[in-house]
Amino acid sequence: MVFRGEGKEVFLLEEIKGSSEHLLSQVGQTSSLTLIWCLDDNTSLQIDGVRIDFAKDQLFFLTEFHRIAIIRLGHAKLISFNRAFYCILDHDKEVGCKGVLFFGASQLPVLTLGASDLGKMGNLIDVIADEMNSSDGLQLEMLQILLKRLLILCTRIYKRQGSYEKIEESNLDLVREFHFLIEKHFRTKHTVAEYAELLNKSPKTIANVFAEVESFTPLALVHNRIMLEARRMLRYTDFTVQEIAFDLGFEDLQTFSRFFKRNEGISPSGYKNLS
Repeated sequence: MVFRGEGKEVFLLEEIKGSSEHLLSQVGQTSSLTLIWCLDDNTSLQIDGVRIDFAKDQLFFLTEFHRIAIIRLGHAKLISFNRAFYCILDHDKEVGCKGVLFFGASQLPVLTLGASDLGKMGNLIDVIADEMNSSDGLQLEMLQILLKRLLILCTRIYKRQGSYEKIEESNLDLVREFHFLIEKHFRTKHTVAEYAELLNKSPKTIANVFAEVESFTPLALVHNRIMLEARRMLRYTDFTVQEIAFDLGFEDLQTFSRFFKRNEGISPSGYKNLS
């Protein structure tokens, strides 16, 4: 089921089964954000070059930047929406781009639904499905409200399952903003000091907050994002290693090659030849 608004809003709700590879292949093509709820144990994907086997009643969250290859596709529910549908850059920081579900976590967010969560999630998706069949002037607003409810529910579950509930809200805001700024500027800003300046904080303050919240240091997060993009470009594009180096903000090929080999254990050209 697909909703398309007059302002280019797109909202998709579909049931995935083994023959639905085309649905996952569309993820990320239109600046979309996607959540997938696995209904069995038969889904295995390669996401950014890493194989992940998903269990029944796990949900995971994808952005347009993820590269997906299907290893095995089971039974799942898929919800995908573009930014025109839900303007998440300017509000709703808990559940939007700057929330923990999409750009606010250092690893792919995966949550496991408990017994009490299953009914809530199922009922909410049933209401969304029912609303998709409406055709009046209130449909867009209603779908946006229901999506927000769904994302709030997922955010609460994810925070409950992690260490986020114990963290002061101001520190969580800083972590979310740091993650989001990396996504915007990783091609041009490679040091914590540059992000600290954008946040009007000292590098030491940021390091102390991350020691409480995250399993990675701020600098490791910056490097990880650069490496993720480097691997994507080496694997999926025809750019030369030198072109990739310049695209990622390195002054010369040698500096990029040393950086890549230090983090990956192989040279960029060697990695490209393996792809």
